[in-house]
Amino acid sequence: MPDAGRERDRWAASADAWDRWADPMADLADKLNRPLLDAAGLVEGHRLLDLASGAGEPALSAAHRAGPDGLVVGSDLVPGMMAGAVRRARSVKGPAPAFIAADMTALPFADAAFDGVTCRFGIMFVPAVETALREVRRVLRPGGKAAFMVWGSRAGNGLFAEIGDAVANHLGEDGSLDPLFRFAPPQLLSDRMRAAGFAETWETDLTPVRKAPAGQPFWRAALDMSFGHRLGGLTAGQRKALEADIARRFDARAVDGIVPVPSHARIVVGMAG
Repeated sequence: MPDAGRERDRWAASADAWDRWADPMADLADKLNRPLLDAAGLVEGHRLLDLASGAGEPALSAAHRAGPDGLVVGSDLVPGMMAGAVRRARSVKGPAPAFIAADMTALPFADAAFDGVTCRFGIMFVPAVETALREVRRVLRPGGKAAFMVWGSRAGNGLFAEIGDAVANHLGEDGSLDPLFRFAPPQLLSDRMRAAGFAETWETDLTPVRKAPAGQPFWRAALDMSFGHRLGGLTAGQRKALEADIARRFDARAVDGIVPVPSHARIVVGMAG
């Protein structure tokens, strides 16, 4: 189980990196946002709560889909993580989300306040996950859907596997990636959701293979966002050596100048009875 204080410190230390990479990663993020918002049943006019919004995704995409008659609220436990979200929302044409700092184990919203709830790669880091799931169920209207996106196994996610091994070799293993794969086993999160009061659950696996050009630092965003809390104390030489190791690892995977980077995510949906 993740340690609450450690996780809060981790994300506070990584907030600048998430803000810095939010815009360059927007197109890639959208490929994850669309199936998640579809799974949540989001349509125009709906009221949606997005948990662990970080730099604003998928809340920003959700606000566009919900339209002027809907409402999207983005939330995050660490206020600093939402700096990028607030910045990006200012430049949105059309409806924008409202952003609020909130603990998903004690949500500051009324019962049945939302038609849907989304959470992209956030539920894994919550120590008291059962409490959080009960809170999500509480703020959903009857028939509303909660859609969580979680990672599959580390072995099935080539980006994390290679970067994580390189970081461990240079800085030592500290278990930073372990929480990411907390709900990798099929049905594990579904079981927790049913125990929290969801009437029905179902899961969908996503296994795209990204094709990245060899020799390009396509991995740098993942390094900064996942390990920003460990990189701050490195000297320029240490950072250069780490990045060179990561580059070598991915270049060794290249076929005809292209690096295949497999990923495995899972969407877990629960319907409120």
